[in-house]
Amino acid sequence: MTKEPEIIRIQAGASVPAEVYGARAAILAELMAAEFNVSDAWAVPVEQVRAFGRSIFPDVWPFEADLNQGGLYSLRASPVVRAWGGPETLLNIGMCDAARDALVSSLGANAANALYCRFIQDYAVQVMRLDEEDFEELIATVTDVEDPEYSKVLVAYLAFYEAEMDEPFPQDPVVQLQTAGRSLAAAWSGTSARILREANGAPQDAGLALIAQRMVLGLGQGESGAGVGQMVSPVSGRTEPFGRYLSQGQGLDALNDKARATFLGQDTRGPSLQSIAPDTFDQFCAVSEVARRRFVDDMRLEFTVHDGEVFVLDAMPAERSARAAVAITVRLVADGIKSKREALLGIDPRSLNEVLHPQIDPKADRNVVATGIGASPGADTGRIVFSANAAQASEARHEPCILVRVETAPEDIRGMHSAQAILTERGGITSHAAVVARGLGLPCVVGASGIDIDARTKQLTIQDTGLVLFEGDTLTIDGATGEVILGAPKLVQPDLGGAFDTLMSWADDYRKLGVRANADTPSDARLARDFGVDGIGLCRTEHMFFEEGRLAVMRELIFADRAEDRKDALNLLLPMQREDFIELFSIMQGHPVCIRLLDPPLHEFLPRSRDEIRRVAEEMGLTVSQVTSRIEELSEFNPMLGMRGVRVGITVPEIYDMQARAIFEAAAAIQKLSGTPLAPEIMIPLVSANREVEIVKARIEAVVSNVEDATGTTLKYDLGVMVETPRAALRAHDIAKTASFLSFGTNDLTQMTYGLSRDDAGRFMRQYVADGVFPEDPFHSLDTEGVGELMLIAAERGRQADPALKLGLCGEHGGDPVSVAFCYAAGFDYVSCSPFRTPIARLAAAQAEILDDGSAR
Repeated sequence: MTKEPEIIRIQAGASVPAEVYGARAAILAELMAAEFNVSDAWAVPVEQVRAFGRSIFPDVWPFEADLNQGGLYSLRASPVVRAWGGPETLLNIGMCDAARDALVSSLGANAANALYCRFIQDYAVQVMRLDEEDFEELIATVTDVEDPEYSKVLVAYLAFYEAEMDEPFPQDPVVQLQTAGRSLAAAWSGTSARILREANGAPQDAGLALIAQRMVLGLGQGESGAGVGQMVSPVSGRTEPFGRYLSQGQGLDALNDKARATFLGQDTRGPSLQSIAPDTFDQFCAVSEVARRRFVDDMRLEFTVHDGEVFVLDAMPAERSARAAVAITVRLVADGIKSKREALLGIDPRSLNEVLHPQIDPKADRNVVATGIGASPGADTGRIVFSANAAQASEARHEPCILVRVETAPEDIRGMHSAQAILTERGGITSHAAVVARGLGLPCVVGASGIDIDARTKQLTIQDTGLVLFEGDTLTIDGATGEVILGAPKLVQPDLGGAFDTLMSWADDYRKLGVRANADTPSDARLARDFGVDGIGLCRTEHMFFEEGRLAVMRELIFADRAEDRKDALNLLLPMQREDFIELFSIMQGHPVCIRLLDPPLHEFLPRSRDEIRRVAEEMGLTVSQVTSRIEELSEFNPMLGMRGVRVGITVPEIYDMQARAIFEAAAAIQKLSGTPLAPEIMIPLVSANREVEIVKARIEAVVSNVEDATGTTLKYDLGVMVETPRAALRAHDIAKTASFLSFGTNDLTQMTYGLSRDDAGRFMRQYVADGVFPEDPFHSLDTEGVGELMLIAAERGRQADPALKLGLCGEHGGDPVSVAFCYAAGFDYVSCSPFRTPIARLAAAQAEILDDGSAR
């Protein structure tokens, strides 16, 4: 029969498993093993605490004799996992008339009475659930609040407690302890506490242990007090003291806003422990360094000082921002405390979003007026504009702006380039606004359903409050939280280089999975190179057509009725595309460049509003009815499932011919210039059948032959398929006969697998996740069970047909750590995502490699 765990004394060498006695108890044992000053403590196991909730207590507490002889104790929560939280610590258990009398000689009468009053109030509020404000009001009625006479307060408190509870304040320390234990157990099992800890990942039956520890009072002669501090900046990670200390204080008093606490280290803003008691401060520094090496991390210490001597009550990882975390972990490696592998595993890849983008200062006030889906991280401030033209005009005046749209379209791209951030009323995590914003590194909030945008009257209305904002009003967009904030709170700018570059170089040393960037223009490619990518995994050529001066030519192509007119328009586009590709290949310096042929339906290049239609008709010498008629001809009930991708390439083959010619003429020019062979990757979008690939490949081969003859250059290339339809995944073995690589476009593949519109899913996705329909938004983190299974089927079947078949992922899932780990395990060659997410993918790929070989050190 297994013996039930018992209350044990925590001491060096004792077995104090966290799953039985909680994380804090395990830490105390570590502190004692490191020979820190730690007062006597006992750990109460999880099962015993559950019994407390049923008023079942030990016959004799192991420290009961000391408690009855005037020893004062704290009772603090020790959850199995620290992040689960727990009830507030109760200090000074055992305080009663006799204990007060015994303390008078060492503390003085007023201080002893003050301590007794404090315990009565804490016990009444935390254990018996009386109102704290009643005690605060009571003090004001019996004494001078600035210079209280606690003998009077004590009489009033004892009388008030007896009147409220219908019994005198308990004088038996064991009764106090048991009642407190039952109260903490009840608080842990309450509905609110359970919901809160479950939000932090705790199971429903999560256990709570307790620690009973002899008080180091922090009161009395010499320098005495309590504080919380660490030896690193939580913002930058630099080595410097950070924290608060309160003389003649206890527990976490120093963190109370009303307390007249001092700083830990010297500070121009006020007094500090370092200036008041330099020897004690030096002790704290020495203890922090020992803890740093013991726990292989910079630690935040809760401590008490008694007559100048430092006692440690608790240790936890130092408070830190993501930026500070990188600096801290790199310095730990430099100091020989942590290995590179441990350092890489110790950083959450998602946290790098905070390093790469500006953030709102954590201390700044936030006047949140609306919320939506945080689609692209970072924060920025600007004046509201309602159109792409207004954004460009704002940029020309050097005025930061926020582009506000119901939803964005490809023709908004130039305005998006000009904005500091983007806000849309509609859309989801993979909507047009979200994808483009991530590529540009712009903060973006989409699907802000609580707002009404009227671009005609240039007004933004907040539904809940009726607040109306106009063009020119100032907003701040937080793309991490999805918050829309009125005004301009202080921002913290990113600080790349230094420790960040070091961490990334370590990641690159370990990872084997390639990490490429989605880059649509030469400026995108330069940014990608700055981020140290392995190549370009997706160049969406349609974005090139929206550059200044090109959209009109593209529209001429669409409106052309005769083959000669289409040829004329294509001849104008050809040199533009060729120059883009020459620049793209030059920037990437031999790294792989995967170019996707035109994908969107042609109607996306046409005007939408009546004013735009009239302007285009005037520019092209057409009537409004002619323009309208052509728009109606190209309109489809569901254009994202209609005439787009390879279907355009087959039905209007001249477009793909022109793009192929531009690619190969650019490749030939670069080869002649550098003398190095170039093999661009050409990707066909939205394929469903191998015959589609064969048709396009035949025309590309003809173009290649023609360019080789014209330039006298031998050209090589890889032809691949963007797997976006379930049928392409299922027929991968057939497609692999013609294609040399498969790149999974997981945005569309997810959309088609689920039958979900990626632009509209944001309206209900949060509810679906909250109700457990989906564990996560499948457009945010790859659905490894459904979409992932299609990918695994495609990978297996494709490589059965061609063992050398390259596999990649080029949706925004490529920047999600879970998706990166999946691709690594599936044997993919690379993932590709927006440039600003590539550091996340690089770190996640390194972690996948380290965890796979099982050597974390």
